[in-house]
Parts: sequence; structure tokens; C-alpha cells
Amino acid sequence: MRITNSTPKSDGFYMPSELAEHRCTYMLWPEREDNWRGGAKPAQEVFKKVAQTIAKYEPVILGVNQSQYAHVLEMNMPNIQVVEISNDDSWIRDCGATCIINGQGRMRAVDWKFNAWGGLYNGLYFPWDKDDFVAAKMCAIESIDRYRLSDFVLEGGSIHADGEGTILTTEECLLDPGRNPDLTKEQIEAKLKDYLGAE
Repeated sequence: MRITNSTPKSDGFYMPSELAEHRCTYMLWPEREDNWRGGAKPAQEVFKKVAQTIAKYEPVILGVNQSQYAHVLEMNMPNIQVVEISNDDSWIRDCGATCIINGQGRMRAVDWKFNAWGGLYNGLYFPWDKDDFVAAKMCAIESIDRYRLSDFVLEGGSIHADGEGTILTTEECLLDPGRNPDLTKEQIEAKLKDYLGAE
């Protein structure tokens, strides 16, 4: 369910520490030939090794485009669930859901707006509409509610949490004119506090 009438902070949710225990790791399969050399084959070999290494310790959910689904499924990798998640590129930390929890361990997610690191102003590629749906699809797979921010651009890789009320980020990302040009630094900080349960 998409939650629109409250914020994670007002509902008692916060972003846990990066080192907190988690159920699984999500990855997206690379295939963009304009971003990856050699038809993305070298990148796919590396992503496969990374996924297999993580899968020794915890489950991996590997999202792939329909064009690569049969190919990746045939790899038959233990502890790796292959799911069809349409995407524009493989950086799920940036376009995927930011998981948040409350004091009872219940999980929800923040679904930030994603525009390929700057949209039409200075973004990396166009279109990015498939990437902007990745977080919603993750929430559907996990059966968790999400807070969708359709008016606030943020990449998940631009924030870091300690789980104790502190968020680290960079002005280079969040104050870039390709992200949220109509918001001040103070307004962006307030948004981060409200949606990451930070102080």
C-alpha cells in the first residue's frame, strides 16, 4: 500500500544502521550497452560472482529485465531468486526502496523519486521511468507498505544512516540543480529527517 497521509517519522519508523541485520540483498542485472562495455558481458560475470558470494551468507533477490530472464534463470544459482523487474540500469541502491523499521521491527520503505542522477538537466541516461518503479516492485515482493515521494528526488546511495538519528549525505548530490532545484538546503534536511526518522 502507498502511504500518503503521514511520514515515517510521525509513524515511528526510521532507517536502521547500514550494519543492521537484514533478511536478504537485492541486486539488478546489468545489460545497458551504452553504460557497460562488451555488451555488458564482463559486467554480468562480475555481478554473477558478487551475487554468488553474497548468497553464501544470505538470500539474494536478483531483478532482471524480461530480455535477460531466461538466460539468468538457466544459471541455476543456489540461494538466488531470479525475478523479473523491468529496469533501465543496474544500480538498485540508488533507484530501489530504502527500508525503514520501527521499534517492534516492522518494516516499511521509502520510495524516492529517481531521475537517473539529474534528469534532463544533467542525468546519465533517458528514459529512467522503469528505474523509478523498482522501489514499488521491491515493496510488492516484500509485501510491505511504502511512502512514495513523487516530488522529491533522491538516490539511495547518497545517504548513510547510523540507526541512531544521524544521516550522512553530500551537498554535491542533494543540492544539485538536477535533483530538487526548488528546495533549500534546510527544506531538504527537513525532508530527510521526516522520511528517515532522523534528528
